[in-house]
Amino acid sequence: MARTLRVLTQLTGWACVAIGLFHVALGNAAIPGAGSAGTTVDSWGRFMGAGFVGYGLAWLWAVRQRPIPARAVQLLAGVFLLGAVGRLLSLAVHGWPQPFQTVLTVIEIILPPVFFWLAHAEERVVRSDVGAAVSGG
Repeated sequence: MARTLRVLTQLTGWACVAIGLFHVALGNAAIPGAGSAGTTVDSWGRFMGAGFVGYGLAWLWAVRQRPIPARAVQLLAGVFLLGAVGRLLSLAVHGWPQPFQTVLTVIEIILPPVFFWLAHAEERVVRSDVGAAVSGG
């Protein structure tokens, strides 16, 4: 389980960094259907891209820790899930987005519970290892 958590955390971190840099570099062109959205949306998208780079770096920080801090993974996964909630609100208010955005929504709904479960399981293993070391077993 630790390996799965480590691989998923690292993939998520690098994906977020890459996506964030893509948005910083391309602005509206990085968002399907937003090419003519104007300068305000372009500015906002590039700024949010930088924030997404930071979010990815937080995932990469977590994966470099030994053991991976379960609380950090749970908080980062919670932010991921909040993004899915935002997309669902948009869907409810404005209807279905471009199909790729729908795929992202599904990923953002599915992955956070996986991270919550893996982080919790890994935390239990770490606690049992520490308990065994303290008791001399």
